[in-house]
Amino acid sequence: MTEMTSRTPILFSWSGGKDSALALHVLLQQPEEWEVVALLTSVSDEYQRVSHHGVREELLERQAEAIGLPLDKLRLPFKGGPCTNADYEALVGEKLAGYVARGVMHVGHGDIFLADLRAYREKNLAKLGMTGVFPIWQRDTRELVESFLTLGFRAILCCVEGAKLDGSFVGRELDMNLVADLPPGIDPCGENGEYHSFVYDGPIFQRPVDFDVGIKVCRDNRHYIDLVPQSSVSSALATSAAIPPV
Repeated sequence: MTEMTSRTPILFSWSGGKDSALALHVLLQQPEEWEVVALLTSVSDEYQRVSHHGVREELLERQAEAIGLPLDKLRLPFKGGPCTNADYEALVGEKLAGYVARGVMHVGHGDIFLADLRAYREKNLAKLGMTGVFPIWQRDTRELVESFLTLGFRAILCCVEGAKLDGSFVGRELDMNLVADLPPGIDPCGENGEYHSFVYDGPIFQRPVDFDVGIKVCRDNRHYIDLVPQSSVSSALATSAAIPPV
C-alpha cells in the first residue's frame, strides 16, 4: 500500500528577478514537499510597474503565465508620495491574512544574506502565525550567479543604483562578463541593492518571455530601462513619467 504524503502549501514572494527565480526553482524541485499556490508581487498602482524594478505590469503577468503559476498583485497606492512603511505593512498583512484563511502558512523569499531584512520579514509573518522560507539563504553569491547561468536562466538588468554602479550596466544581459566588470565591493548578486534584474527564460519557464528594449531613464540616481512586451500596443518610446521613482 502506497503511503500518502501531504504537500505544504506556500506563497512565493516574487520580484521577477534572478534571486526570486532561483529560490522558486529550488521549491519547484521539491514537489513532494512544497505546493506553490501563487506568486505575490508588489506593484505601484500609479505607474503599473513592479516596485523598485520598474518592470511593466504586463511583463510581470507574462512571466507568471510562462511559469504556469497564479499571480497575485499587492497594489501600492501613491497618495501624493511613495507608500509609507506603515501603509505597506498594513497592506501586506491584509493580503497575507487572506492566505492564512486558506490554510497557507508559509511564504517563500529569495533573500540571501541580509539578516536584518530576514528578521523584519519573519517578525511580520509571525504576527499572522506564518513562517518564512528562504531556499537560497547564505549561499555564496558568485556561486549563485554561476548556478543561475548553468541552469539556463536568462536575465537583463532592469534597474541600477547609481550610487553604486555606473548607469551603463542597466540593460546589460546578466552573464559572467558582467560579473567580471562589477567594481570592487559590489556583490555579484546585487544583494545590497546594487542592481535588479528581469528574468525572461530558464528551467521554471514553459516558454521565454519576449520583450523589446526601450528607453533608459534616470530617477533619483536610479537608472532604469523600459522593457516593452512584444506585440504590445505600448510604445517603446514611453515617456520618462512612466518609470516609477522607486
